[in-house]
Formats: sequence, C-alpha cells, structure tokens
Amino acid sequence: MSNSIGNWVVFLLIGGIIGWLAGLIVKGRGFGIVGDIVVGVVGGLFGGWIFGVLGVSAYSSLGAFVTALVGAVLLVALTRFFKLAA
Repeated sequence: MSNSIGNWVVFLLIGGIIGWLAGLIVKGRGFGIVGDIVVGVVGGLFGGWIFGVLGVSAYSSLGAFVTALVGAVLLVALTRFFKLAA
C-alpha cells in the first residue's frame, strides 16, 4: 500500500516540476503549486498523445520527461493564445 502512495507522491512531484518549468518557459513564472501540478500532469498526457500521433516514442525516463515538458509547454501556450484571443 505504501508503495502505491509513494508512486503517487513521485508522480505529483514530477508533474509539479514539469508544470513549473512550462510556466517559466512560456509565461516567465509558475502557476502556484496546484496549478503547476495540474499543468504538468495534463501536459504529460497531452504530450504523450501528440507524440503518439506523430509516431514518436520515449524509451527512457528522460524521454518521458521531455515528452511531458513539451506537452505542458504546448498546453500553456495554447491556453495563453486562447486567453489573449478572447
């Protein structure tokens, strides 16, 4: 049981780091701890989907990190674009 809880903690921590980095890259600052985690997790899913459509696969932890970061950056850029367009 503690192993699954530990996995969730690591998953959320990495999501927070990825979201924070995406916020720095696109906006110049993060979104707060909860926002960073949400952007990181959803961005990771988005990046995995985009890379899957393009036929690109990640075979290492670094590849998965880059995939999630690219997805998070694209997610932040898209939300910023639609926010400015509205």
